[in-house]
Amino acid sequence: MTRVAAVDCGTNSIRLLVADADPATGELVDLDRRMTIVRLGQDVDRTGRLAPEALERTFAACREYAEIIKGHGVDRTRFVATSASRDAENRDDFVRGVLGILGVEPEVITGDQEAEFSFTGATKELTGRTDLAEPFLVVDIGGGSTEFVVGTDRVTAARSVDIGCVRMTERHRPSSPATLGEITAIRGDIDAALDTVGESVPLGDARTLVGLAGSVTTVGAIALGLTEYDSAAIHHSRIPFERVQEITGMLLTATHDERAAIPVMHPGRVDVIAAGALILLTIMKRTGAEEVVVSEHDILDGIAWSIA
Repeated sequence: MTRVAAVDCGTNSIRLLVADADPATGELVDLDRRMTIVRLGQDVDRTGRLAPEALERTFAACREYAEIIKGHGVDRTRFVATSASRDAENRDDFVRGVLGILGVEPEVITGDQEAEFSFTGATKELTGRTDLAEPFLVVDIGGGSTEFVVGTDRVTAARSVDIGCVRMTERHRPSSPATLGEITAIRGDIDAALDTVGESVPLGDARTLVGLAGSVTTVGAIALGLTEYDSAAIHHSRIPFERVQEITGMLLTATHDERAAIPVMHPGRVDVIAAGALILLTIMKRTGAEEVVVSEHDILDGIAWSIA
């Protein structure tokens, strides 16, 4: 067993997984898995820079994670940074800050690398299941970007595009509830991105849609009628298209306070969840998916396996 720490820093959240990994058996045993909303990508789409207050929120989370990693006696740590830090002019400030706190340099990975990690993390437990048809289409809806990956036991095609729940929300500033014009504008961006994805990823070849990240897991939790967030119940739940459509409509037409009152809603997702759900729904419409398999295992697990 190798004790590893994987950190995934995205546009909206920073997440940590400490686990014991055994490459010989394919077993990954969680010791600590947590998420903090830091909104690193605050206004990056508009300014091209990481805001000072966003950097400080992220560094505060890193300091907390450093204590956890030290307490578990981790052998190896890998810190991966995704969409927001790829786009920012001042990403060197981010790199220096993380290195000073955690002692490892954040790797600002490409969208294709992000897609590969997400696919590995999401499908390691699904490959070979008789109740799920292959190939898989893994969709990782992040804050700044969404990754699309098709494959079976390995990736055969992947593409990352700049549609995410934070980016779409900050670009279009939808009202609460959103107007028809605002919804149409967001959907237009999503459709254009899907056109781009379709140029290199055979979306129609996939037989099982697997959805990752907070927008998808939150929709899953709502669909299951949970009164509190329960990762075990959400993991590998299968949500029909009609239920996703119903929930997306509810989120788009709800006020801010109504969304905040949903029991499983994380406070940091209240203002971006409607855009995230709309991305998921539009993908399902485009691909003809009758359901989405929700996975709590994602890029974090893929990063952990890459270390092990």
